[in-house]
Amino acid sequence: MIRKTATAVCGAAVLAVGMTGCASTFEGSGSKDAASAEQLALRLDDPWAQEAPADAQAKAAGTLADGVYTGEGKGMEGPITVTLLVQDNRISCLETTQEGESQSRGGYEAIRDGKFAAMIEAAQGSDIDAVSGATITTAGVKQAVEDALSQAEAAGAQQEQEGSR
Repeated sequence: MIRKTATAVCGAAVLAVGMTGCASTFEGSGSKDAASAEQLALRLDDPWAQEAPADAQAKAAGTLADGVYTGEGKGMEGPITVTLLVQDNRISCLETTQEGESQSRGGYEAIRDGKFAAMIEAAQGSDIDAVSGATITTAGVKQAVEDALSQAEAAGAQQEQEGSR
């Protein structure tokens, strides 16, 4: 009887030691998939570190009146404003501001660092890519750009009407 108990205990110990070899080998992860993702992230370049390519010859669609226009959109925690300079149907982003967006939100840094401004100029409009972690802020920036451009289009239409008289 003692012999059977000793054999069972030894067998359980061997099985327990053998199972420890199945654990993840990457420090800090809970699974092999997580380890692979973490290792991959360490090797990849940051896609947001790249500058948005701007075509110096590109122009905005539609007829826009020259001038400075400020549009407003709704961000995560407050209004977002975009100030655009329109010259010869070319858009330059003068300023992008936000009120209330916290530093823990992804869009705060994109506004502060000028990433949204660069994307607006590259797109020559509101067709910009979303910033990771800032879906609502990106939508607010798009809304503000569309608001400013609608003002420029209205002024352009008014100038055309006055010119045709």
